[in-house]
Amino acid sequence: MSYREVLYGEEAVILKLRSLYETFGYKKYSMSKFEEYDLYLENKSFLPSSNILAFHSPSGKLLALKPDITLSIVKNAKGKAGAAERVYYAENVYRASKDDHEIKEIMQVGLEYIGEVDTYISGEVISLAVKSLRSISENYIVSVSHMGFVTGLIDEYGVSFSLREKLLRLISNKNTHGIKALCEEHKIDSRLYESLEVACGICGDFESNLNKVERIAVNSATKAALDELRGIFSVVKALGAEENVVLDLSVLNTIDYYNGVIFQGFIEGIPCNILSGGRYDKLVEKLGKSGGAIGFAVYIDLIERYCKSDREYDVDVLVVYSGSDVQELALKVAELTANGESVSVVKNDDGSLKYRKKVVVQEVGVNG
Repeated sequence: MSYREVLYGEEAVILKLRSLYETFGYKKYSMSKFEEYDLYLENKSFLPSSNILAFHSPSGKLLALKPDITLSIVKNAKGKAGAAERVYYAENVYRASKDDHEIKEIMQVGLEYIGEVDTYISGEVISLAVKSLRSISENYIVSVSHMGFVTGLIDEYGVSFSLREKLLRLISNKNTHGIKALCEEHKIDSRLYESLEVACGICGDFESNLNKVERIAVNSATKAALDELRGIFSVVKALGAEENVVLDLSVLNTIDYYNGVIFQGFIEGIPCNILSGGRYDKLVEKLGKSGGAIGFAVYIDLIERYCKSDREYDVDVLVVYSGSDVQELALKVAELTANGESVSVVKNDDGSLKYRKKVVVQEVGVNG
């Protein structure tokens, strides 16, 4: 049986991820389906979709079907200085589909670390992201970037806030022609374009590409980001999660909330990232908590949508019985399942199930 047959069931994936996270001391976090609407309204730019399904409760409160888990976790975090909170979740969120804009129920599994985030913690979280994908597919990639490096480059040349947002979008799309045109139009130092051209071209082996990044580190912010990336990767290696981790500085997110390291995960057969994460100290600060935060989410619904099981059979063994001794029937089923075979017991083979072999249990014995 292939890994696809075993792992692409939603429940099996969730169980594997829960076990992985608990191994590293993360505790289950649960929440209701609803949250006060104001939490999402005030942090709309943090959300992947601005469409939020809201309604009035019997008491008159304006509530929303939760479109995000992280906001709720940070809101309810203790936020005590020196105290760390490690939580994971397996929850449904409610978001508008990109295809038809209808609100859909989407399963996510993820984890969050709230507290003082240092190099080890960042490396641990990225390692868990890698191992999450590895538990789903043999063919995966985790792309790692750093908001501080790219914004440090842009800030070195005095780019205005409005232009910085445009540049970040162009970098995210690896649009070097657009970056050059924008720099020329606004008379921005050509050295910025040259550095961003190098940055956009970096995507591949983590350690060798760090040396390329070093050549365009121009100030304390970019050098600090580079040092942090080196330290994080050393932790990832020590935890045995360095395989298929690449450096890609075009992986970016909103500067309103995210700072530091950010990352995305991909598996073969799905045309978009199924994992997204990063450091978001600014959100913690905005919600009045102390410390920092880093985490990620795995989009289970994408696995279910694109990675259908390729099993040739519905069941390993079809057991057909007719007027048999029930004890003999049960003993035969116990024997088959003890050997690791899946079994379906029916009175008649009506052709609706595909099976590897058929066993017939009759009062006079077993044929098969």
